[in-house]
Amino acid sequence: MVSDQKSHPKENYKDGSATVIDMTNSAPNAAAAVLASDLVTAIDHVGIAVPDLDAAIAWYGEHLGLVSTHEEVNEEQGVREAMLSVPGSPAGATAIQLLAPLNDDSTIAKFIARSGPGLQQLAYRVSDLDAISERLRAGGVRLLYDAPRRGTADSRINFLHPKDAGGVLVELVEPAANPAH
Repeated sequence: MVSDQKSHPKENYKDGSATVIDMTNSAPNAAAAVLASDLVTAIDHVGIAVPDLDAAIAWYGEHLGLVSTHEEVNEEQGVREAMLSVPGSPAGATAIQLLAPLNDDSTIAKFIARSGPGLQQLAYRVSDLDAISERLRAGGVRLLYDAPRRGTADSRINFLHPKDAGGVLVELVEPAANPAH
């Protein structure tokens, strides 16, 4: 049974056993409608915050058989990152993105300090970042950046505010013309 508390974006079962995200606000509904549009072409990757990139790459390789298909340092975002895929995956296949902080001031370092290592974001591949950003903003959805930023392999990215996306940090990724992963 769900509590009657509506002022908080999350509703808890009375026994405290689970949490249900309230997606009845207009912003999450607008986000869901836009994400279901033809502008979203695929799930691009799942981002995982890790304190040690080399150790994480080794763990995913040893235990799950994943291979690193792209690695880079993104100074602007303060991360060292690697994209991992199943061996033999076609170019553009959904990947796991491992993100390690370059310094204590990076978003990933702050995330790890607050939440510990783990799932940090879900990224959708989009065909036109500017068009989808405009639609989302028109629907009342907040984006974290006023203008797109450079992401992995020179992609263009922006993020939906988690409070407008059911508590999930959603990344929008418009791949570069010739992606490197």
